[in-house]
Amino acid sequence: MPAMTPAPPSPARPADTFDADVVVIGAGVVGLAVAERLARSASVVVLERHEGIARETSAHNSGVVHASIYYETGSLKHRLCWEGNPLIYEWADAHHVPVLRCGKLIAAMTEEERPGLDEVLRQATANEARDLQRLSGEQARALEPHVPVVEAIWSPSTGVVDAFALARSYEAAARAHGALTVTHHEVTHLEREGAGFRLALRDAEGATSELRAGTVVNSAGLHAHHVAEMLDYPLDGGFLQDGAGQGVPVPALRQRVNRGVYYDIVDPEVARRISRPVYPLPEHAAGGLGLHLTVDTDGGVHLGPAAEWIEPDVPLDYRNPDNPALRARFLASGQRFLPGLRDDQIAPGQVGYRPKLQAPGGGQADFLIWRHRGYVHLGGIESPGLTSSLALAREVEKHLR
Repeated sequence: MPAMTPAPPSPARPADTFDADVVVIGAGVVGLAVAERLARSASVVVLERHEGIARETSAHNSGVVHASIYYETGSLKHRLCWEGNPLIYEWADAHHVPVLRCGKLIAAMTEEERPGLDEVLRQATANEARDLQRLSGEQARALEPHVPVVEAIWSPSTGVVDAFALARSYEAAARAHGALTVTHHEVTHLEREGAGFRLALRDAEGATSELRAGTVVNSAGLHAHHVAEMLDYPLDGGFLQDGAGQGVPVPALRQRVNRGVYYDIVDPEVARRISRPVYPLPEHAAGGLGLHLTVDTDGGVHLGPAAEWIEPDVPLDYRNPDNPALRARFLASGQRFLPGLRDDQIAPGQVGYRPKLQAPGGGQADFLIWRHRGYVHLGGIESPGLTSSLALAREVEKHLR
């Protein structure tokens, strides 16, 4: 994308003259979905600090289209995932985005795990997850003959989408509505100015520029709380004194980062034995849904993620060097799903990072959508953020109305 250098502000320039009605910070799938939605009725600029779109969380995940099974009933994750599931399929069909309507199995692999399916099914039923079925081992093995399932829950509305192709389709649609995506521009300063905002930017060569907008949507993903800090919001929650001297309640905005590591099944013959995602019972306290088996739209099969919490401000490292202890853990987990899987049939895969509002060891935390005087904060947008992206965009639009 070409770099953008807005004209510097002039002292004579009216305080409410903006370069764009809306600036969206972050060109991941959610930020681009928001831009596409808002650009239908407003001028929109999307700012991305990386060299291209969808370079962080959006491009390093399993691409699963979730069915709103696990989330607390009535939460944003529940509601927006439930709404977003059919929207993703409709969008993919209309915009030629690769997608598989393959369904998934949540599997009890031993007799001792059977009761765990009861809890999953209770939550899923409360969430009105679509068309779930309880399957016997025989019925589950009819879908996945090579996986020794004892009993399972079948979710036919779960699928897999090409996440990067989805992001590109959002960007293309946003641009068709007149939005501008500007890459290699990092927001270094954000402040209120008049009825809007002034943003200071730095490009890849270190050149600086400024941009003025009436509204800012913070969809910066892993770095969303750093953007909020520029506006002096208390990251651990509390009260902010507004211009009228009144205390404005601010929710906790600080995020933790959870790292997920994958291994791939690299033997094509073994990969062809799996047709859909197979999940174990969830591990919410560990920050995820357990190490599971997933497929992609190109026929690849992946194991993961192995989730771990990382310390604040540790540099992100997307390399995944082969680690004997981690490989052994993945092999053992993989052999639960595919007995006979050999060490030479797996290899290190991708690494992903997820922004979380939940504390390590704590319960699930919901998405955060918070608005204050033209600023919209999207916090903790992890899974099922991709599935919820179109519904999240509609929710942001409602907040701005």
